[in-house]
Amino acid sequence: GHKSYVPNMISGASQADIGVLVISARKGEFETGYERGGQTREHVLLAKTLGVAKLVVVINKMDEPTVQWSKERYDEIEGKMIPFLRSSGYNVKKDVQFLPISGLCGANMKTRMDKSICSWWNGPCLFEILDKIEVPLRDPKGPVRLPIIDKYKDMGTVVMGKLENGTIREGDSLLVMPNKTHVKVTGINLDEKKVRRAGPNENVRVKVSGIEEEDIMAGFVLSSVANPIGAFTEFNAQLQILELLDNAIFTAGYKAVLHIHSVVEECEIVDLIEEIDMKKAKVTDPKKKKTKRKPLFVKNGAVVVCRVQVYTFKTSLVIS
Repeated sequence: GHKSYVPNMISGASQADIGVLVISARKGEFETGYERGGQTREHVLLAKTLGVAKLVVVINKMDEPTVQWSKERYDEIEGKMIPFLRSSGYNVKKDVQFLPISGLCGANMKTRMDKSICSWWNGPCLFEILDKIEVPLRDPKGPVRLPIIDKYKDMGTVVMGKLENGTIREGDSLLVMPNKTHVKVTGINLDEKKVRRAGPNENVRVKVSGIEEEDIMAGFVLSSVANPIGAFTEFNAQLQILELLDNAIFTAGYKAVLHIHSVVEECEIVDLIEEIDMKKAKVTDPKKKKTKRKPLFVKNGAVVVCRVQVYTFKTSLVIS
């Protein structure tokens, strides 16, 4: 993908449990995405950071004239990706699967690979892998959590999003956070089908009464009245600094744009609390007390715990 579409990728990945990373096998294209600062690296790190637990790495364009279903090229790409995926936090043996495909001719996507096309691949096709991956269980009896990604008017106010937890039923009384507005569910739609209830992991459109469409923003959360989601204007976060523009330094006073599930808001770093050495953290005896090192600033590649303040949101940010 192009850098311009990274915000869209963040919005989508924040709602996903499984990611499909598409890599081009064409000579030069994989290398461009894989080199430092490339989009392949950035998308992997973003996916892991946003909670995408399982990854399917699809090596595409295997039918391209410079590749011609070469096992050597496939092994080369897999061999380079595995160490990087491990360093990004993925358990490669448990949570990552590789496979070759051709999106152009549909090879190894819906049905297993034709041996006349690729004799060395004996594994499953893409659809098989996706169907067999187990997604994390969520509590249908737990408090309702529906981050709102969009809203519109249709004979009332309709909100859209993925139901992360709990169950919504027609007639339920819920709370829109962070503005604490009480609403009543008057209709639920899954795709184009009208239903009376919806459970976790479902992408839904919920019609509500008691609030106007203009009083809802992307990033608000539809929540249980008895157990509402918390709302804050400041919080601590552990960040990994991937890239700073023009080799700038990351320090107190740094202004950025914050992406959390469907929230996109301006924010400011008000304090750097601790810089974390990830290499030492892996080998340090957990029984030994860690000495915190409070930095004045950090640069590219650093992992830092900092205090973040959201100052453009009308009220406060909702964080699950």
